[in-house]
Amino acid sequence: MIELHRLTHPDEPVYINPDLVLSVEATPDTVITLAPPGKILVAESPEAVAARVREWKAEILAAAFANRKPTHIELVATTSSVPVVPFAEHLDGE
Repeated sequence: MIELHRLTHPDEPVYINPDLVLSVEATPDTVITLAPPGKILVAESPEAVAARVREWKAEILAAAFANRKPTHIELVATTSSVPVVPFAEHLDGE
């Protein structure tokens, strides 16, 4: 969630899920259109809202990659008549 401030109550924070933001407009006040249909007027500029959304998404991605376990492909012997092709060679052949 990102913290913003309603235009009518600038001292009280409002928290918005950035995944629900459809658009941000300056009309001249900043209007955020949310899904499902809803609008909110905030004190922050559209640029500030966009920056907070980018920061939030970057934090989510950084946390996801930090917790990701390294993956590797290990080939095992097979009794099938189909030969085993090493993965790296398979990629080079494409």
